[in-house]
Order: sequence, then structure tokens, then C-alpha cells
Amino acid sequence: MENQPNTPASETAEPSETAEHTTAVASQYEDAMLDAFVQKPEKFAWYKRTFAKFNQNGVDSFAWSWSWWAFFVTFWFLLYRKSYLAALGYFGAAVVFSLLPLGLIGSLIFMVLAGGTAPYFVYKTYKELKLKAEAASEDSDARVAAMKQLGGYHTWVVVVAAIINVLMLIGVVIGFVALGVVLSQQQ
Repeated sequence: MENQPNTPASETAEPSETAEHTTAVASQYEDAMLDAFVQKPEKFAWYKRTFAKFNQNGVDSFAWSWSWWAFFVTFWFLLYRKSYLAALGYFGAAVVFSLLPLGLIGSLIFMVLAGGTAPYFVYKTYKELKLKAEAASEDSDARVAAMKQLGGYHTWVVVVAAIINVLMLIGVVIGFVALGVVLSQQQ
């Protein structure tokens, strides 16, 4: 098919070429939105691979996806990624599991469950923020800029978590010293 002088190129292109181009543009947009959300180039591939598990053929659903950060520090991981409601829910669940008569086994069960499920809630946060960014503008560059503002992470969470953990460690050490003093006075 020859190009005619007044015919736009999109009308003369093969249908499969146009579909491939549209798919490539959509993929670039999705990558740009995810990159704007993650804001850590070294973590982009993990989030892309993980989020792909949660969306199969355009359908969102839960899938088990492991995160060592979620396993060890679930509450802080979710706060860091701005998943506030999920962080509160996991905090409550951690308290409940720690009160179960299972002791450390209950806490370990919680940690395993959190390690495999918490990334899904970060994905849900991403999807919510993406909808907000897309509702704010029709322009894809403006949407990516909005996602960059809405997404990302909180660096303050790392500082607060470190301070709280150091204070807890100091409390444990003081507790053991006090226990040692009490036990030595009883002898």
C-alpha cells in the first residue's frame, strides 16, 4: 500500500504495527508510573516482577510474593512504602499473634504470613495512588509527575525505626542488668 500525500501515516500503517506501537507506548507509560512510585532504580525490577504477579491479564488478585523486609519489619516496611492502613492492620495482627498461647511460634507464623502477603498491600497502595494521579490530568507526563509526588517512600521511617529499636535494646539491657542485681542481692 503506497502512502498518499494527504493520508496520515497511522492510516497507512499495518494494523499489527499500530497495535505493537500502542502496546509499547502503554508499557513505557506503566514503567514510568511504577518507576515514579518506587523511586529507587535498584528496586524497580523487583517491584515490576512482584506487581506483575498481582495483575494477570488485567485482573487484580492476590498472589504470594516474598519480601524479607516484610518478614522482618512488616510495620516499618509498610509505613516506609506509604501503606498506612495496611501497616496499622499488620501491627494489630502482630499484637494478636504475640498474645496467642503459641508464644514465639505465633510470632514466627505471623512473620511468615507477613513476608508473603505484605507486598500485595504495597501494590494496592500503588494502584490507589495511580488512580489519583490519573484523575488529576490527561497528560501522561503530568501523571508521572503526580505519581512521583504521591508515591515514593518515607526516609523518616528508617530513622524512627532505628531510634525505637535502639531504645528497646537499651531497655532490654537495663532489664537484664536490673534482674542480675536483684538476683545477686537475693543470694
